[in-house]
Amino acid sequence: MARRPATPDLPPEDLVEKIVDVDVATEMEGSFLEYAYSVIYSRALPDARDGLKPVQRRIVYQMADMGLRPDRPYVKSARVVGEVMGKLHPHGDSAIYDAMVRLAQPFSLRLPLVDGHGNFGSLDDGPAASRYTEARMAPAAVAMTQGLDEDVVDFVPNYDNKLQQPGVLPAAIPNLLVNGTSGIAVGMATNMAPHNLVEVVAAARHLVLHPDATLEDLLRFVPGPDLPTGGKIVGLDGVRDAYRTGRGAFRTRATARVENVTPRRKGIVVTELPYMVGPEKVIEKIKEGVQNKKLSGIADAVDLTDRQHGLRLVIEVKTGFHPEAVLEQLYRYTPLEDSFSINNVALVDGQPRTLGLVDLLRVWVDHRLEVVRRRTSYRLAKRQERLHLVEGLLVAILDIDEVIQVIRTSDDAETARTRLRSVFDLSEPQAEYILELRLRRLTRFSRLELERERDELVEEIARLQAILGDDALLRTVVSDEMAEVAATYGTPRRTVLLEHAGGTGLAGVAGAPTSAKAAAAPLEIPDTPCWALLSATGLLARTAEDVEPVRGDGTVRSRHDVVASALATTARAEVGALTNRGRVVRLSVLELPTMPPTDGPPSLSGGLPVGEAVALETGERVLALVPLGADAPPVALATVQGVVKRVVPGDVPANRDTWEAIGLRDGDEVVAAALASDEDELVLVSSDSSLLHFPASQVRPQGRAAGGMAGINLAAGARVVEFAVVRPQDDAVVVTVSGTSTALPGTQAGAAKVTPFSAYPGKGRATGGVRSHRFLKGEDALILAHVGPAPARATGAGGQPVDLPPLDERRDGSGVPLAAPVHAIG
Repeated sequence: MARRPATPDLPPEDLVEKIVDVDVATEMEGSFLEYAYSVIYSRALPDARDGLKPVQRRIVYQMADMGLRPDRPYVKSARVVGEVMGKLHPHGDSAIYDAMVRLAQPFSLRLPLVDGHGNFGSLDDGPAASRYTEARMAPAAVAMTQGLDEDVVDFVPNYDNKLQQPGVLPAAIPNLLVNGTSGIAVGMATNMAPHNLVEVVAAARHLVLHPDATLEDLLRFVPGPDLPTGGKIVGLDGVRDAYRTGRGAFRTRATARVENVTPRRKGIVVTELPYMVGPEKVIEKIKEGVQNKKLSGIADAVDLTDRQHGLRLVIEVKTGFHPEAVLEQLYRYTPLEDSFSINNVALVDGQPRTLGLVDLLRVWVDHRLEVVRRRTSYRLAKRQERLHLVEGLLVAILDIDEVIQVIRTSDDAETARTRLRSVFDLSEPQAEYILELRLRRLTRFSRLELERERDELVEEIARLQAILGDDALLRTVVSDEMAEVAATYGTPRRTVLLEHAGGTGLAGVAGAPTSAKAAAAPLEIPDTPCWALLSATGLLARTAEDVEPVRGDGTVRSRHDVVASALATTARAEVGALTNRGRVVRLSVLELPTMPPTDGPPSLSGGLPVGEAVALETGERVLALVPLGADAPPVALATVQGVVKRVVPGDVPANRDTWEAIGLRDGDEVVAAALASDEDELVLVSSDSSLLHFPASQVRPQGRAAGGMAGINLAAGARVVEFAVVRPQDDAVVVTVSGTSTALPGTQAGAAKVTPFSAYPGKGRATGGVRSHRFLKGEDALILAHVGPAPARATGAGGQPVDLPPLDERRDGSGVPLAAPVHAIG
């Protein structure tokens, strides 16, 4: 029979069940506040300094700690997830992998921080499992973690207090503005739009050097968001509200154009979709709209997207329906037009705040100033420590025989260290360093090396002390590093900014009109004189009959943009769009949106993107608008290789939509084109700063198939960067911008010079010209040039104005540094 275990002797009070009465409301309030704080601070909201949530920061840091640099092989994503989960983030592998996938998706982030290899998903499908994909750091992630080993940020314990992790990354890239973010916390949420790195850095550099800069000052550099998927932003009032208050909204539109998808049927080809909208979602909504009778005139919708050609969504339009009106329907009832709500909530000093553009930039700028200050202090201490050792070593080498004698006659290392300190007046670190010295360092050559190292250390210490002692010098260092980051990682703008809808030629037409109804709308427009305009940012428009965009001196006025080409025509006429491939495409003036009448200069911000009006090949762009017809005046054009030509490009049959205006050699392309009579001057500017001008009469008009004639004699490696036509009555100026030829286009501000055109003597055709710009140290080429009527205006990639220096009478003087990169001058 089994014996029952003996009951231990326990005090009577311990046998009594303890019940504590707690107020449920108080307990729920305390627990909920603790949970809410944890979600806000540790999970959902990014830090305003590096723009990362904790899980993202831990992923990037752990990959850097594992040595997964861009030049190293990929590793399994599961390995990275496991390291992050085991050491830093104990919240589950799925949450870590989801965050890692987003960091690798080029359609989610403007500047991805993870380089993914394998199926990392699309806008319509999820990624493969972590065991199937591989990853490593993207180049931008290196800039985010650079300097972690130099005490630039504070480290905090991990979840079990066994390891250390950075509380924030050094973040040489303004990640929060460049990549945006989204997150839902408890009682608050954040949703921030991506921006262009070059534009954000330009604004930050301005804020570094001008701490009291206003929002209006910064809007010159950051005109609006730049979405990873491109597309168009329609209406900028909400964007400006968000920049001012931290809250706002804007509409995004797909980039679409009308093409002949079959010999008898037109279609709408979509090449860019709104941010975070996938083609399958669009097709699904189109099918629903057709079934619900909200959409009509659509025969089919096919997704032809592939890796080689990118996004291509073809929407076939039924015969008898106006494609532009169908497109307006699609904008209204499908995600081809979507809205984006901005809510700039981020953590500042551990507290959630709603931030405008100035505050967002100021937080990052202050962070970079602190990072560079701490890095400078760390490097100063290291170099002072090294200088101390080198000076001690030089003392020992000067009397090495006595040093060896002292060491040999000492009983142990401690005695030798003490005697060295007393005999040679050394510190303990110096004595210890001498004891560990290898005999091969005791050569004359090593002494020279040490003396050279001492001099370099003294110079470096003086430089570092100067940075720490001068706030202006510190800000200059930070600004220069920002410029280097923009030049290394910056890319051109992808998203077109439109002040208002404008757009498709029949903007605002509702319903699904038949061809008769669609044709009736244009008949209401009389064939009045107007101007067809092409802006430097690639927008097409025409003026209303009562708008005069051209002054008496021939210059074109425009708000927020410069006009690259203006052509006098009529509302019902056709003009040609001349591309850099030497191709002319027929274009109907009637299909161009009309600029609304204004009291001041007209604005092209509501214009039609040129890619929607003209079917362009990869790398092809429209340079100018030219007249059509056999009686049209000749057009002068020049190529990169220095060839010039005058041609009547519109002398072709009426049934042809595209034709060649010049026979180009292999590797050559057209630089610019303009109308030119015999009395005008043709001007060519080369990348090595040579400027040549000669009468247009020296270039006889040729047929369309001709290849032109020699215009300027180019030096080896040089190319033509500007071609212009100057009329006798023009008070013309020459604008030259110098820089580095190896820099990424649109990332360097360069140095500009504005000089009267009359300062340059003319020479004969096919000669070398005269020098127009003197290069300074670090400059080796002209990155941009402009010749045209004064005053000249410069804009950035988003159409924001960039100030040019005042007029300089010196023909071959050097330039003045610009505040931001220049995209175009007009």
